[in-house]
Amino acid sequence: MDNDIGTIHPAWLRLTHWVNALAVVILVMSGWRIYNATAFFGFAFPKGLTLGGWLGGALLWHFAAMWILAINGTLYLLLNALTRRLFTKFFPISPKQFVSDFLAALKGKLSHADPQQYNTVQRLAYLFVMLDSLLLVCSGLVLWKSVQFPLLGSLLGGYEGARRVHFFAMSALVFFVAVHLVMVLLVPRTLLTMVRGR
Repeated sequence: MDNDIGTIHPAWLRLTHWVNALAVVILVMSGWRIYNATAFFGFAFPKGLTLGGWLGGALLWHFAAMWILAINGTLYLLLNALTRRLFTKFFPISPKQFVSDFLAALKGKLSHADPQQYNTVQRLAYLFVMLDSLLLVCSGLVLWKSVQFPLLGSLLGGYEGARRVHFFAMSALVFFVAVHLVMVLLVPRTLLTMVRGR
């Protein structure tokens, strides 16, 4: 059924998308609770937006969701590469077309006539999320097992540097999700295609 011409998103893509989305929500909410234990930037997230109740509970949630995202995210990337979807949907990227699409988006005139084609802004946004997620994983490894990853730790500025990189990469991901949700509200059929595939 996923192979017919009416399919926009195959079943594997929809499944990995929703599992990733759930894992990200758990990671962010538990991560905010972990951050609140030190609040090294001088502010804390409201307790109602955090998950885990206490630092130990938040760490358990965070590690559980970390494995889900790592396995499911790897599967998502592999299937995108093996089906060549990664190359056909996200490339090529034209700087000129990006500027044009970005200005159209700012004016609220960016076309979504063909849901099977991503505009340049979408392509860059989705590629950014993939790279940002990789940065989150690398900085997270340093925070979790800093002794086992000394080179990675050095590249990220040590434990304290990795902690800040992790926080800002998480913030970038939350910003992407917020914009993504706004776009879904503006073009609700995109939600239907990610649920039904058609």
